[in-house]
Amino acid sequence: MSSETAEILSAMPAGQRGRIAGFDLPPEQRQRLLEMGLTLGAEFEVIRFAPLGDPIEIKVRGYNLSLRKREAAGIRIIRL
Repeated sequence: MSSETAEILSAMPAGQRGRIAGFDLPPEQRQRLLEMGLTLGAEFEVIRFAPLGDPIEIKVRGYNLSLRKREAAGIRIIRL
């Protein structure tokens, strides 16, 4: 898959790195994620998934952040 093809964060495997490309979320959810450092162009790494697949833990801007799978499904990313 091309590095320029946008995907969704919830579909990335653990250990994969990416960059935030956009959001398909309601404004209040998008704003909350922006406040936590998930801004356009921010690079992150998928650390792990909980045993049942939800939540997803990522490392962004030097700290670990857990996201619900439905939130991660609304975050468009580009794999690095």
